[in-house]
Amino acid sequence: MNKPYSVRNAQPSEFMEIGKLMVQTYSQLEGFPKESEQPNYYRMLANVGELTAKPYTEILVAVSVENRIAGAVVYFGDMQFYGSGGTATQEQNSAGFRLLAVDQAARGQGVGKLLTNACIKKASAQKLRQLIIHTTMAMQTAWKMYERMGFKRSQDLDFMQGELPVFGFRLPL
Repeated sequence: MNKPYSVRNAQPSEFMEIGKLMVQTYSQLEGFPKESEQPNYYRMLANVGELTAKPYTEILVAVSVENRIAGAVVYFGDMQFYGSGGTATQEQNSAGFRLLAVDQAARGQGVGKLLTNACIKKASAQKLRQLIIHTTMAMQTAWKMYERMGFKRSQDLDFMQGELPVFGFRLPL
């Protein structure tokens, strides 16, 4: 039986496409700031490939059997390179992921869970003690998925991104 999607590392030639997917995904979230409100954030999304210049940082993609990108996430094998607000970048012996985006046509097919599990597997293989993530109220589908997968709210990781509250989660490994 063939799996509809598999996960692999993104190729640099795919970074622009992934950036467009991320901009499209985040700009369509109801209650999430628009590009005009947070231009630097959207610039970072559009140029997501630049994050891979940081040590222990990679972009994972879920691809169809036709090798079409259905979703992407940025994995940080060392939290000092995570780049969020708040205290998360000070966490030791920890990994994190950010900027999970799933193409609208692939939603509801387990792509987000597949990418999250790939991050859990990477952090476990590194023998790290936890995996850290952030989400917002606008991302209720992802929030509920993370909780079902065992992530627990960690208020000490919360921060404000402009006027947007961002909520931290941990998964002990």
